[in-house]
Amino acid sequence: RAIQRDRTQRPLSAPPAEAVVARLTEIAQPATLAQVSYFHGLGLRARLLTLPVMVALVLSLLWRQLGSISELVRVVHTEAVLWAPPLRDLTQQALAQRLRTLPAVLFGRVLQTILPLLQSRWQGRQRPLPPPVAWAYAHFTAVLIADGSTLDGLLRKIGLLRDAVQAPLAGRMLAVLDLASRLPRQVWYDADPHGHDARFWDRWLSAVPSGALVLFDLGFTDFARWATLAARNVTWLTRAKKNLKYEAVKVLVHTPMVQDRIVWIGEGATRQRVRLIEVQAHGTIYRYLTNALDLAQLPTAQAVALYPQRWRVEDAFAIVKRLLGLAYFYCGAENAIEMQVW
Repeated sequence: RAIQRDRTQRPLSAPPAEAVVARLTEIAQPATLAQVSYFHGLGLRARLLTLPVMVALVLSLLWRQLGSISELVRVVHTEAVLWAPPLRDLTQQALAQRLRTLPAVLFGRVLQTILPLLQSRWQGRQRPLPPPVAWAYAHFTAVLIADGSTLDGLLRKIGLLRDAVQAPLAGRMLAVLDLASRLPRQVWYDADPHGHDARFWDRWLSAVPSGALVLFDLGFTDFARWATLAARNVTWLTRAKKNLKYEAVKVLVHTPMVQDRIVWIGEGATRQRVRLIEVQAHGTIYRYLTNALDLAQLPTAQAVALYPQRWRVEDAFAIVKRLLGLAYFYCGAENAIEMQVW
């Protein structure tokens, strides 16, 4: 779980290196300025805390891991943060109010503007990929991972949470990530931390392009949605439940350690043919399902090697929560949480 440190006990964080400031400014400021017209279209007034200023402040809160909003206010009274100049008249109350009321969709639009740039920069690095991942990228238009993650608990000293018996969780996010780079294609937020990942199906279906391969876990077991992916020419790979009911049709591979078969699953409108791959390793039988019925499209060995790569999404969530500080929220309002997620 999260590191629930009280950062208010830490001294003021030193300004980041000039190279870091330059890189963050180069990436984030143009994407922020591109949303100013949308900002005005929402009828929002250009007051002291404009969208470019708010993005700079929230980004500095997270990147510098400042102790609190009040500490950020003390910092901006005397120094510039990223591209925002010193704000000597800024108050803690004004900043907290802006975090609760400035539409978080603006931050989401900034993120969506930045992601293609980050993806293109990553592709230019030409880093070597694991052989199964390199094979997948040579045979599919995209290789994606879909998964959800529960956000961590809010500190009860924040606002209306002071009198709460137990600190509530901040919500849940779901991301569709590029397998190789671990950069998100899309990210969604839901304030209910206890809901099932299946509620995100309709949202992330539209984020998967035709000809892609997508990996997901048991939380997305839904025969009807699987059929929808197949109809959109999307190949999927997931784990099979232990109580899966199926009817074997054809044996593709049969060895003492591996069994690969085409089977019928579902009933009525959801009845469909899929491949059931069973592999015995280290005394355990691993079972996978995919709609790639042709061995030439997805060989057994590649399917078995690719599914463990789904864990890269867990690595991505760990980086965001632990290294980038999403385990700590500076404001407990739903709008502010979503703003910090983006």
